Amino acid sequence: MTTEVSKPQIATAVRSYQNFINGKWVAPISDQIYERKSPVTGQTIVQIPWSNQADADAAIQAARQTFDQGNWSKSLAYTRHDVLRKIAQAVRAKASELAQTLCEEVGRPLAMCLGEVQLTATVFDYFAGLALDVKGESITQYDSSAIGLTVHEPVGVVGIITPWNFPLLLVSWKIAPALAAGCTIVVKPSEFTPSTTFMLAEIITQAGAPEGVINIVTGDGPVVGERLVESPLVDKIAFTGSTAVGRRIMAKAAPTLKRISLELGGKSPNIVFPDADMAAAVGGAFFGIYLNSGQVCQAGSRLLLHESIKDEFLGQLIAATKSIKLGDPMDSTTTMGPVINERQFDRIQGYIQTGQTEGAKMVIGGSGRCSVEGLEQGLFVQPTIFDAVNNEMAIAREEIFGPVLSVITFKDEAEALQIANDSTYGLTAAVWTKNLDTALLMAKGIRAGTVWVNAYHSTGLEPCMPYGGYKQSGIGRELGHKGLEEYFETKSIHIKLGS
Repeated sequence: MTTEVSKPQIATAVRSYQNFINGKWVAPISDQIYERKSPVTGQTIVQIPWSNQADADAAIQAARQTFDQGNWSKSLAYTRHDVLRKIAQAVRAKASELAQTLCEEVGRPLAMCLGEVQLTATVFDYFAGLALDVKGESITQYDSSAIGLTVHEPVGVVGIITPWNFPLLLVSWKIAPALAAGCTIVVKPSEFTPSTTFMLAEIITQAGAPEGVINIVTGDGPVVGERLVESPLVDKIAFTGSTAVGRRIMAKAAPTLKRISLELGGKSPNIVFPDADMAAAVGGAFFGIYLNSGQVCQAGSRLLLHESIKDEFLGQLIAATKSIKLGDPMDSTTTMGPVINERQFDRIQGYIQTGQTEGAKMVIGGSGRCSVEGLEQGLFVQPTIFDAVNNEMAIAREEIFGPVLSVITFKDEAEALQIANDSTYGLTAAVWTKNLDTALLMAKGIRAGTVWVNAYHSTGLEPCMPYGGYKQSGIGRELGHKGLEEYFETKSIHIKLGS
């Protein structure tokens, strides 16, 4: 593997937080602290509370009391709009600080982290606008002596559980519509990337949200997260994470029949036809698998290539892969940072070994830690491509969540569609072709919540388009009008006239 490496640039100071409950910083009841170590250097960079159930209950109670008091849940749409606009403005004003924090905790190159911050501000701006566009219906044509009205009311207290890969953006997908609807919130961020969620809580409070509207509690998922899911005082859970944890949340939420939305895993097909723009498709495949070191639920981890272009396409993709520069994400020349933690590193290494055992052909990359001078403790994984993969192999069926790509060939549209849909997942997919009929037939035939045509990860339409999965990739939708609807209850009001 000839991937370049860059040398380290700066050392990181240790940040320390307490829980954020009812507008105040609160020490955990247990006094236990979790130390997050840098995926780049292995040194401690953040200290956060390792909370227990009582800490979670205190945050839930604060959110419940604030919601029931009504000073936010019954506030005017203009009030919520103004707060959301101020949040967006403050996120932009603190973009450099937020991006650097993301860079340190996630390990993604700084420029990409800045992009996450900018998208986060856009999400708050978008839902600020939607807060002014909530309308019900009037039903007047079915009975001359009766009128029906439908109104939308906030669902209540929302428990939000977020992952570590895009910690600021993904929490904004939930917080922004929840605030726009008038809900109150308790967030349990990942212990690996907690800081920007705490920073966002401060921003939200300073923007004018009443105390108790936003609450943050850190700790172990099976303790803090499950308390949010099980508590009868929580009306809805919004979760992004693995399918396995999503199943557990469904089971734990069942006794209280609370609303849930789940954005889960994927094994997304990225399908390239012979008439595609080769350079654009290679770039899309590169971005699709290597963004954030492959730690993306919608990663294009199954590359389906028409057999007539496979050799040429793969050659160009291998050449592009060789240009990747691993290293300190604070270094402007770095194009890929480390993976998030030792557990994820070991998981990826296991799949690389499995791919070789299954008989796939590893054309670039390999197992083992990729050494970066001065960052010997860094969790750097070599970008890896497997050719000669069939869809029955584990590397083609299971979510790896790392920079590991499986290349599968197909003969025609029917075979491509069959391979694409032969998965328990259905989060995203992409089709590359200049033929409109092919594009639309494939887009309609693929069972996935999002299908890109001649693009991967983004088209510039976010956050207007709904996002979510088919099959075991999730329940519900985020972003767009559908994303706001997840945080409302609809009430029917029947009015009998003349009585």
